[in-house]
Parts: sequence; C-alpha cells; structure tokens
Amino acid sequence: MQQVLLEILVYLVAAIIAVPLSQRLGFGSVLGYLAAGVVIGPAFGFVGSEAEDLRHYAEFGVVLMLFLIGLELEPRALWNMRQNLIGLGGLQVAATLAAVAIFCRSVGLGWSEAMAIGMILSLSSTAIVMQTLNEKRLTRTEGGRASFAVLLFQDIAALPFLAIIPLLALGGGSHEVETHAATALIDALPVWTRALLILGAGVAVIVAGRYLTRPLYRFLAMAGLHEVYVAAALMFVVGIAAMMSILGLSPALGTFLAGVVMANSEYRHEIESDIAPFKGLLLGLFFITVGASMDLRLFADAPLRVLGLVVALMVMKILILHALAVMFRLTGRDRVLFTLSLAQAGEFGFFLASFAGQSGVVPHGRVDLVLLVISLSMFLTPALFVIHDRVIARLRAGPRRPDDDIDEEGVVIIAGMGRFGQVVNRLLVGLGHKTVVLDSHPQVINRMRKFGIKAFYGEVTRPALLEAAGIARAKAIVIAIDDADKAVEVARYVSQRHPEVRIVARARDRHHVYQLYAAGAPVSVREMFDSSVRAGRYALEALGYSDDEIERVGRTFFDHDRHMLAELAELWDPEKPMEENDAYIARARAQAAEIEAALRGELARPRKGAEKAEKDAGEAASQAAE
Repeated sequence: MQQVLLEILVYLVAAIIAVPLSQRLGFGSVLGYLAAGVVIGPAFGFVGSEAEDLRHYAEFGVVLMLFLIGLELEPRALWNMRQNLIGLGGLQVAATLAAVAIFCRSVGLGWSEAMAIGMILSLSSTAIVMQTLNEKRLTRTEGGRASFAVLLFQDIAALPFLAIIPLLALGGGSHEVETHAATALIDALPVWTRALLILGAGVAVIVAGRYLTRPLYRFLAMAGLHEVYVAAALMFVVGIAAMMSILGLSPALGTFLAGVVMANSEYRHEIESDIAPFKGLLLGLFFITVGASMDLRLFADAPLRVLGLVVALMVMKILILHALAVMFRLTGRDRVLFTLSLAQAGEFGFFLASFAGQSGVVPHGRVDLVLLVISLSMFLTPALFVIHDRVIARLRAGPRRPDDDIDEEGVVIIAGMGRFGQVVNRLLVGLGHKTVVLDSHPQVINRMRKFGIKAFYGEVTRPALLEAAGIARAKAIVIAIDDADKAVEVARYVSQRHPEVRIVARARDRHHVYQLYAAGAPVSVREMFDSSVRAGRYALEALGYSDDEIERVGRTFFDHDRHMLAELAELWDPEKPMEENDAYIARARAQAAEIEAALRGELARPRKGAEKAEKDAGEAASQAAE
C-alpha cells in the first residue's frame, strides 16, 4: 500500500510541475504530461515497468473522451460527416498503410510483417489531437472537423485490423493472446451467433441511451446526492466499454455511439460535467505513462536510426495528408491544421503492436522499436501544433490584400464590422448619419456589401488608412475590433493625433478598459456588461420588484459602475497584477460597500410619483382641516 501511494504521489507531483510550465511556454498540456513521464521514467527512474501496465487503465480516458465527443454530436451531425468519415478517413488509412508497408518491404521485411506494421502506424492519436484541438478551440474549424472524422474512421478501422493481424502470423510465431473467459467463450461461438451478439449489443446501447437514462436519473433524484449521479454516469460508460471489450469490439467506439444517441437527452450536460474531471485526469495519466514507457536505451543504442524512422513516418504522413487535403478542397489554415495534426502514430498502435508481437506477426525486438517510434512521434506532435500556431499559419495567410481606396467620408468611423460594430452601424445609419466602415477581413467586407453596406478593407492600425477614412474630420470613431492590443494601438494614435475626435471603444474586460483608458479612450463599453445588467434586471423582475424600482436600481448601478471604473483606472498599474495592487484592492472594496449602500438607498427612497401623491394628500388634508 505504501509503495502504491508513493507511486501515485510521483505521478501527481510530476504533472502539477510539468503541465503549468508547458502551458506557460505555449506548448500545451499534452507535451507537459509527456515530458513529465520521461523525467520520472527513463530519465531518473522514479517509476518502473508498472507504467506500461498502468497505461492500459489510463486508456480508459480515451474511452471517456470519445463518449463526451459523442454527447456533442447529434445523429444528424454524424450523418453530415459521412463524406469526410468514409472518403477522407478511408483514403488516409489505406494510403498510409500502403506507404508504410512498401517502405518496410524495401528494407527487407516480409509482406506479412510489413502489412502489420502498416496497420499499426496508419492510425493517429485521438487523445493528443482532440485534447489539443479542444485546448486551442479548433474543433469547430473545417480542419478540426476533418481531423476528427479521420480519427473516428481510424478507431473503426482498428476493429478489422485486430481480426486481420492473426491471419498474417508467421508460421513459427506464438499465437497465445491473453483473453477474458467471456471473450474466449464468445470466440468459440459460430460466426452467425457472434454477429447476432454484436448487433444486439449495438441495439442495447441505443435503447439504453435513448430510453433508460430518463427513468434512471429520475430514480436517482430521490437520493438527492451528487455522488450518486457521478456513479451512475461512470457505471453507464464502464458497462458499455466492458460489453464491447467482451465482444471483441472497440470500447471507445461503443461509448462514442452511446454519446451520439444521448446527444439530445435533457441530462446531457449533467452527465458531461460529471465525467469530464475523470476524463481529464485519466488522459493526463495516459500521456504520462506514454512518456514513462519510452525505451531510451534502444534510442541510445541507435539514435540516428530511431530519429530517422520517426521523421520518415511523420513526413510520409504529412505528404499523404496534404494530398488528401488538396483533394477534398481544404484550404489555407484548415489544410495546414489537418496536415500537421494527424502526422503522428496513435495510442491504439500500442495495443496493435503488442497484439502483433503476441500473434507472432512482428518479432518482439521489432515490436519494441515500433513502440518507441510511436511514442516519439506522439512526443513530437505538440511541436507541430506550435509550428502551426507560430509559423505555418502566418505563411499560409498569403500576401496581404492592398487597402481599398476610400472614396467616402462620414461623421463616425466604425473600425471592425463584427456583431458589435454592425449594431452600432445600424443605429447610426437608421438615424440618417453617414458612417465609414473599416474591417481587416475580406470575407466580412464581401458579406456586408451583399447586404448593401459599403465597407472598406484595410488594417485599421495603419495611420494612413485612418487618415484616408477622414479621421481628421470625423466627430467620433467606434473601435470594435476583436484584437485587444490593436484596439489599444488605434486608441492611442487617435487620442494623440486627433484629440478632438471622440473615441468609443469595445473592451473585453476590466483589464482591457484600463489599457484603453491609459491609451486615451475614457469611454469604453465592456462586451458583457450591458447584457449582464439586463439579465440582472430580469432576475429582479422575477423577485417581485416593480418596473420603476428595477429602472432606478439599474440606472444607479450603471452610473456608479462607470464612475468607479474611472477611479480604478487611475490606480491601475500595468506592471503589477491587480490582486497585488494594494491601493487598487482597497478602493475596489470601498466601492463595493458604496454601491451596495447606493442601491439600497435607491429602493428606500420613494419614487417621484409617490412623493407627489403624498404631498397632494397632505395639502388636501390641511385644507379640509381649515
């Protein structure tokens, strides 16, 4: 027991040190977990061979991840993916398998072994790719959706690979594969019986997800304990995974199907919130065990050979993925994202490689080399995402379109035509005021012109563009661009060169408000503030406050907040975090008490109509007394 606790402590300490450092350096959490595993495993030997055994349990994190992905997809959305799922995914697996097999044959391996290694290395890492895409919020991009479709097809392809690999076994190889007693019993059944069992399992998953979750959660509501809901969610996923494993199917694929079936359930969000922490911890543990299981002695014996194989594999995959991206008309950054994100081998490759070794298809010495290649390719994947973020995305952006010639002038310049800028423009134009609209996204310009709004393309941070737009003769400029730093840059230029122009700036949060204030833009509108105040008004209405009270309280809160924000902007120090600025904290706490007193005082004060009625009643009473 003591040894187990010490090992758990080692994993936790490694994770909480390496992951924040990796995130801070911009490499993402996955590389942090992998690096932590290398440090505690082959580098310093804090953990030993148990890391490989632990990885099999940690792979359940992949199962949970695919279940949560399924919860985000409705069956209709999955059907809409069929072209990428079958066409893009199928071609990727087939082309990579063939390329790897041909390479293996060229270096002297037999066809059976070459085909088996091709199957193993044709798969990519669902865990790393989806985790990184989620962190970088790229899952809803065209490239992210294409990557997910290929990964899903690869998970499906792993099933026939498991059936084909034993057929490729060498004559003298060992065919002993450890199986569960129930699995062995099912394997002994006739083919048609197994097919019926598999079909029945699929139907059971659909029925359970669609019809059993509602009565189950209603029953659990009687207990009123959150941990019971968590246990039920885990029971559901573990039960499906166990059933699929016994039938020789992919647990991840089964739970993904269950997630898709439950995507329209009213309990979807609750189940998602209950399972998400376990998914994150298990995935992190999985990545650590991958790093800890790397055989660095094999790498030390032939570093150039191992690195050459890893680079050859990743370059081969990149070329194939790029060709498929062109074929399926992925463009720009989506093409780069798709090409780089799937260039590694995957976690299912660990299982397939071990299975191939046990089946005798691949010699055990070669299995160790394949496992090391898989691990190193996964280790290098976060670096590819860094390349995508910092270099390739900029290069793929293409030459910058020249600024439009601005042939109009208006009393107000609107810089940025997103949702924020569109509302402002509609209000001003609706009252008959002339505006000049600027935006740095060509697609936005084209879309606006289709709706009859004349907008001009250009980078609003360029002084020449602002001057051409007539900033010297405008009465105001509305800075509504997404980039916070660019908004500050524009505000600083206008306040210094054209102080007579009123600046109205869109701000993301308080920190951005202070930056704009320091740049010379005292009037800024926080993105969420007005809508939050409105939501507060609706909440007061639900609590029984009158319309007059809600109006007065809302106006008082709004006025006090603007005044307090100006005061705090004077105390804000860009070189010091707000939680370490004592003067800022003291004034903020004092303001909180002030606004509370002001709001309660506003409610205690009679409304104007009530004051007049009370005065009239008093005068009438006096006259009657006389």
